Amino acid sequence: MTDDQQIFEQIEKAKSILITFKRDFSGDSLTSALALQSFIKKMGKEAKVAADNFKATSSFSFLPGIADIKPEIKMGKKFIISLDTSQTAAKEISYQVKNNRLEFIITPQEGKFSQENISSKTTGYGYDLIIAVSTLDLESLGNIYHKNTEFFFDTPIINIDHHPRNEKYGQINKIKITAIATTEIIFELLKNYSIDLIDKQMATCLLTGIFSESRSFKVGSLTPNSLLVASQLITAGADKDLIVRHLYQSRNFNMLKLWGRVLAKLKNDLNGRIIWSCLNHVDFEKTSSGTEGLEDVIEELIINVPEAEIIILFINDHSDKTEIKVYTVRNIDSLFLIKEFGAEGSKNAATAVLNKPLEGTEEIIISHIKEKMKKLPL
Repeated sequence: MTDDQQIFEQIEKAKSILITFKRDFSGDSLTSALALQSFIKKMGKEAKVAADNFKATSSFSFLPGIADIKPEIKMGKKFIISLDTSQTAAKEISYQVKNNRLEFIITPQEGKFSQENISSKTTGYGYDLIIAVSTLDLESLGNIYHKNTEFFFDTPIINIDHHPRNEKYGQINKIKITAIATTEIIFELLKNYSIDLIDKQMATCLLTGIFSESRSFKVGSLTPNSLLVASQLITAGADKDLIVRHLYQSRNFNMLKLWGRVLAKLKNDLNGRIIWSCLNHVDFEKTSSGTEGLEDVIEELIINVPEAEIIILFINDHSDKTEIKVYTVRNIDSLFLIKEFGAEGSKNAATAVLNKPLEGTEEIIISHIKEKMKKLPL
């Protein structure tokens, strides 16, 4: 069978499906999950979306179903004790609690039971299929994975992505590196199964992912197929004007002022391969803003400073603590760059916190990353 046939065979067999994506989510991963969930529900199946510590940003608030995404998963595991009754049946069953122990009392029909007749197992995670979208590796899922590793090892995983560095951790891996976004792959997957199930909201969701991942076709490997998919989604009812309005024309005035402060403080090293900026409590107070939306600044820098391979934001709103956000492109591992500082995140975006003021932290991190860069292939 083809990958598509295997994927839908697993979906059709499943009773309850978990759709998940990386902790430092992108618009592509978010919209891939929401569109897939909507389609699976139309198939008459139960599907839920969860991502570690998920909080919706204002840019994507218009997407249907976004409010239902869970920031964690709760496992409803059951502990089952089995008794082999092939030799003799059970006549009577009761239980008692004694010395903080639950004791089951089973009277056989005849003869007796022995310890060899008893076995136990844990079952019932609540989901019998996992679909991970636009996620390079399981570690990128954060606590969704780390707090439920047994569940991920015991449950079939479908892995759908367009990134060449994907670690192919699924039982089924649908990786298409020529696609401009994972949503492009999702659309073709769903279209080939049943184009009639793709409605206007689903098409809008998928086109949002393509616009977000390609920065409105400004970056990425644009192919004729990418343009064809975008055209087909608009034909299917995708609201392009709604997408553009929310992604590019709804910037909060205070956030724009904060962007100005980021750009005014921009520094670079190694001929522009590393660029960074620093924000302190005064910047947030003067602009009446917070950290939400700073990812958009990173996107603009990626588009407009193409030589930049590492982009760093230093954020200090407390005098004794500085947050370091590192973003990377071109196959540079952000976690590798700052792992010594307790970094969390993924290969493309990592965060660490140092109990130091901004001035000391900036010098330490930049020097450290420059040393790490020497170990990377040119």
